[in-house]
Amino acid sequence: MRPCSPSIEDLLTTVEYGLELTLLAGESGLGNRITTPRIQKPGLALTGYTEHLHPNRVQILGNTEISYLQQLPEETACRHLEKLCAFPITCFVVTMGLDPPGCLVRIANEAGIPLLRTNHLSSTTISLVTKFLEERLLPITHVQGVLVDVLGVGVLILGKSGIGKSESALDLVIRGHRLVADDVVQIRKRSPAALVGSATESLQFRMEIRGLGIINIKDLFGISAIREKKIINLVIELVEWNPNQEYERLGIDDETHEILDVGFPYLKIPVRFGRNLTSIIEVAARNFLLKGMGYHSAREFDENLLARMEACLTGDEVE
Repeated sequence: MRPCSPSIEDLLTTVEYGLELTLLAGESGLGNRITTPRIQKPGLALTGYTEHLHPNRVQILGNTEISYLQQLPEETACRHLEKLCAFPITCFVVTMGLDPPGCLVRIANEAGIPLLRTNHLSSTTISLVTKFLEERLLPITHVQGVLVDVLGVGVLILGKSGIGKSESALDLVIRGHRLVADDVVQIRKRSPAALVGSATESLQFRMEIRGLGIINIKDLFGISAIREKKIINLVIELVEWNPNQEYERLGIDDETHEILDVGFPYLKIPVRFGRNLTSIIEVAARNFLLKGMGYHSAREFDENLLARMEACLTGDEVE
């Protein structure tokens, strides 16, 4: 699913990207929604040629655009701006701390188009706005589970409530690994093949342990025991042990689990008394790293076994 498109007010009030925006005009349009991460410099649209104008994009007005408007006769500049603002423009952002023409301030107020200003260069503003919009417009979903960083591998642990996901994650933290999210994992699609998981704001760094309650991992174990976000690499599902069900014994065939149309290596780990889940999860992460280096233990074992069987049939000796 997609998150709600950010508004111009979100763009104006968000401080983490360092945009340092101020509102000059068009306060009534702060609720306008931005639906694309792409921005535009209006260029020819300021001359009255609006054929290729994309009004749903943030419009950047830099030194070239402001200088051009200022050298035009006021009547001509106002006429061109009125034609431009007849479109449902999302907002204008004036860069380099420049003062926009008075007619632009007036027309923006009348049309309800937010007119913002920043002291950054146009190139810097474009980069920061694009970063803000790409993050806010990424596909997003929420998954019940736990996300931990084990040896640099983002391991998403799934399983029904009470099966031991949080306890396993706590044991991993005690062993020196890092918690990203417990209970609810917020997942954003960063690229066609990369998903990034993080905790929701209210649960960040916190974990629920039945019988113990809510604990704060950052306070208990320090900053080295947590991460704010992590790319997901491996999905492990904990399931109740069923004696009548066959479980994977060799691991030759790799299974996958899809989230937001991205497939991840998937392991189903049966849970029963006496199994050390923490060690199994840690070894699964190590094995994932080995596979990434081209070493597949199960397939190598299978190939060696087949070679020995063939040697026995042909009478050849095998070392």
